[in-house]
Order: sequence, then C-alpha cells, then structure tokens
Amino acid sequence: MIALFLAEGNEEIEALTVVDLCRRAGLDIQTVSVTGQKQVRSSHGILVEADMLLEDVDFSKVEMLVLPGGMPGTLNLEACAPLMEQIKAFHQAGKYISAICAAPTVFGRAGILEGREACCYPEMEGDLLGAKVSYAPVVEDGHILTSRGMGTAIPFGLAIVSRFKGQDYADELAKKIVFSL
Repeated sequence: MIALFLAEGNEEIEALTVVDLCRRAGLDIQTVSVTGQKQVRSSHGILVEADMLLEDVDFSKVEMLVLPGGMPGTLNLEACAPLMEQIKAFHQAGKYISAICAAPTVFGRAGILEGREACCYPEMEGDLLGAKVSYAPVVEDGHILTSRGMGTAIPFGLAIVSRFKGQDYADELAKKIVFSL
C-alpha cells in the first residue's frame, strides 16, 4: 500500500493527481487524514474525504509515504508527531518516502536529505537542509523522491508509478492520459 497524507491546507492537485495516477495504474494507494477526521479542507477550500485516519494505518503494510505540499498543509503534516516518527522510521529502513512542492522541506528539516539530491517549491530551497539542491521537476535519490510543485504533479505521480510498475508502464500511462513534457 502507498499512503498519501492529508492535512488541513494541503494542495489538492498535488494530492489527488498522485492518487488518480496510482489508481489508474492499479496500485493500492490510500489517502490518510492526520486531522482525526476523514474530511480534510484543502488550501483552496475544497473538502476531500480521506480513505482512513492516521491511527488506523498498519504501517507494516505500507510501502511508500507520500506528502503533498500546500500551505499550511505542509506545516500541519510536519506538526504531526506520529507521522514524523513514521517518516524517520521509513528513512532509516530505506523504505520509500516522497514529497512534492513545500513538503520536501519537511524531510530537510528532519535531517533526512543530508548529502542527497532533492528539489522543492521555488524559494524554499533553504529548508532542504544538507541537500544538493536541484531544479529538476522530479528528483529520485535512492528511496527518496521529491518534486517542485503543482505543475510537476503529473511527472511526480508518474515517477511513483514507475517505482512500482516500471518506467515502460509509466510511459504508457503518460501516453494514455495525453501527457508529454
């Protein structure tokens, strides 16, 4: 299972694009609310109903954690101590962690990006502490995947699909949704 986390103020395009692409690919991706309630309001006032609550996740069955950006969503994800514990545990175990837009800064401030290549939303690169900053739309460095923002949500989602289904499958999916760079 892939777990994508929703906090109040998340960027809905970054969250739902990833969910859409993963589900088109037949991947088990679940949206997880960190608020204690299934309904979560996005940064643009859209109510999204999560599949489950954080306290109901069996992390032993989760293969990847995904953090969408948005403000204050990114800060709300970072303020969630149980989520941060899981991010650090996944990193220590070399399990997949992914973040887009402002959310890679959560990894930076947690010391996870030391010596790794990463990207994030423009002008937030100072919070990618210890990282080799990239301006590519999507950056994969080992088990860590980062991306720059709403405009890179499709390449980010396709990179996640590629991790689980291979690049050829992701390329075919890109064609099916009429996406090209």
